Amino acid sequence: MKPFTKSALSAAMQAALFGAAVGLSPVLMAQESDKDQGAKEQELETITVTAQKRSQSIQEVPISIATLSGEKFDTIFASGDDITALAIKVPGLYAETSNGRAAPRFYIRGLGNTDFDLAASQPVSIIMDDVVMENVILKSFPLFDVQQVEVIRGPQGTLFGRNTTAGIIKFDSVKPRQEFDAYVKTTLGTLGQLNLEGAVGGGLTDELSARVSLLSQHRSDWVDNSFSGESDAMGGYNERAGRLQFLYEAADFDALLNVHSRNYDGTSSLFRANILSPGSDKLNDNYDRDTVSYDNPTANSQSYDAWGASLKLDFQLDGMTLTSISALERADGGGIGDIDGGTPNGPDFILFQAVTEDQLKDLKQYTQEIRLASDTRDALSWQVGGFYFDSTFGVNSIDGFFGATEVFHGNTSWALFGQTSYKINDKLDITGGIRYTDDVKTFSVGQQNVDAIALIVEPPAAAIQNYDPIKVSDDQISWELSANYRLTDKTSLFARVADGFRAQSIQGRDVAFEKSPSVADSETITSFEVGAKSDLLNNTLRVNGALFYYTIDDIQLSAIGGETQGNQLINADKGVGYGFEFDFDYRVLPNLSIGGGFSYNKTELKDDALTVAYCGALNQNFQPYCTPLDPSAGGNLVYIDGNPFPQAPETILTLNGRYDFPIESGEIYIYGDYQLQGKTNLFLYESAEFKSNNNYEAGLRVAYINYDNNYEVGVFGRNITDQDNLKGAIDFNNLTGFVNEPRTFGVDFKINFY
Repeated sequence: MKPFTKSALSAAMQAALFGAAVGLSPVLMAQESDKDQGAKEQELETITVTAQKRSQSIQEVPISIATLSGEKFDTIFASGDDITALAIKVPGLYAETSNGRAAPRFYIRGLGNTDFDLAASQPVSIIMDDVVMENVILKSFPLFDVQQVEVIRGPQGTLFGRNTTAGIIKFDSVKPRQEFDAYVKTTLGTLGQLNLEGAVGGGLTDELSARVSLLSQHRSDWVDNSFSGESDAMGGYNERAGRLQFLYEAADFDALLNVHSRNYDGTSSLFRANILSPGSDKLNDNYDRDTVSYDNPTANSQSYDAWGASLKLDFQLDGMTLTSISALERADGGGIGDIDGGTPNGPDFILFQAVTEDQLKDLKQYTQEIRLASDTRDALSWQVGGFYFDSTFGVNSIDGFFGATEVFHGNTSWALFGQTSYKINDKLDITGGIRYTDDVKTFSVGQQNVDAIALIVEPPAAAIQNYDPIKVSDDQISWELSANYRLTDKTSLFARVADGFRAQSIQGRDVAFEKSPSVADSETITSFEVGAKSDLLNNTLRVNGALFYYTIDDIQLSAIGGETQGNQLINADKGVGYGFEFDFDYRVLPNLSIGGGFSYNKTELKDDALTVAYCGALNQNFQPYCTPLDPSAGGNLVYIDGNPFPQAPETILTLNGRYDFPIESGEIYIYGDYQLQGKTNLFLYESAEFKSNNNYEAGLRVAYINYDNNYEVGVFGRNITDQDNLKGAIDFNNLTGFVNEPRTFGVDFKINFY
């Protein structure tokens, strides 16, 4: 049926008036009532976000935001994927990792960080239940019992602080409430997948409620090791996580306690030797998704434990709310990787073996936020606050040639911030914010090259160095100014200019390989964006879009690779990014919905003197394997001025659709999704090999919902066409690459209790 238009409504009203005159009005009024009810059911739901630390309609916030929740979220993670499954599910958002399920790397509008070390800093901040997860291991906490995900694009330095130059991804768990509710969900799938998820919550007293959420995920080993002849040698994992929440609610005081933990053991990313051929970015005949050739029996295994707790207190004062959020996060663990991806007698030529191990030691992160906010009933609203951050951890890098080296990182930061919004009239709101941040980082070496058991000859004494401790500090002011104009009651226009910074960084991984640690100065970003948000066609079509342009001074980069496989921090003079994104949801019929979006991100490095080492991979003639496309600077170096940012997809297309068939006991529905990733350069330098284009994946779900008994059973497939997409590479020893997740199918069952 066609959408119920205004012209149709007008004709119906005239018919009703005529019918009333001839005694037919009761019948016609009943028909009109049915149509009105159908139109109401067809309307899209209002989406509420907390991007500005207040509950607001997404259409009222002058920031480019996308959300995921409910069925869309559950479908993406149906196969038990980790947090990187969010990649290209939202316009402008990308994610990848060379550390399996343990250390994700995020990119928004092309801006991210390719550093693979456990001490890496990133310009995309992960916020889970109002707590920043700064370390890469904390960012990988599994997702379950999630209420909503918000992808908030552009610098968010005023309210969320440093290291948000690209934006933030905000996760909110389902909170306790007085009403009893519970669910159990179980999944069986290919590759030995067995997942169990559930939660139960409700009131304990009139003022106290609680919720327990649990997750168990298992995948069997499914990748053969051709070197050892072992079948199903690796590729599996076991993930266990839990969350316990208590919510106390009184007339003028609320308290929310959140305690959570994780235990993970599994296989890291699988590096595959020489799956690219010189001069080509296509996977060659050496590539076999189901097989690797590793000579190390513990290769690519990893395990991590993490736990944390947060306490959020809300005090209702006279026209104001005082909020305190205290949080502690802890983590330990490590992993080992066969980064050469093969063996000397494996596929093609490997110059030498390379196996490294990294251990995260005693990570402690403490954060404290205090915020005072006005209520939002008046024309003027405001919030002011302070934030404190303290983190310490050690990283132990173990190499078969150099031995074990341990370094220690520390970071202390504090900030004061404020934001105010003023409703000038019924159409125009103005918002401004400012934040002062002081950030201090420290670095020291505990031990270097201990127990180098693989050495045949002891290294010269001069190779073992004593590095002085490093301490760097910076203080910056971040600010923003935005306006939201209601063009009509269904359409608003917004404009925003924002300034932010990523604090100085220290990278000490190279100490393990007899090289000095590196320091990158703070980067600062100035971003401009304009956009529109509309609810059209009687609230059945929602279209949001934005244009953006940003410049980053002293952009921090990780120069990774080359013949020494270094990991050095550097600053380029400037980085520039511009483009657009839009997303839409359209309830075509009460039982048919389509949605999706598209983003275009053009990024460019600007530094005509900056050089980096290109691939160090050597063939049998000891010549570089890869084919650099940048101007040579001599000595295995190339100029990178004008290159795109690494791992920055130029375009992202995402589409989804849902159609349901009502039946007497409930409904049967079909849900499909599709994502297409455009041109992506893997490294700082450009080459014929290390890039990708037109990577895509598709998913499908068919399910039956029983309304009477509150259960759902479905079958699903992820990466249903079994696409082999190059996600990343290692360039120092051969043409090693790693790829996306394989095709999986499964069946799941979920039952709700109320």
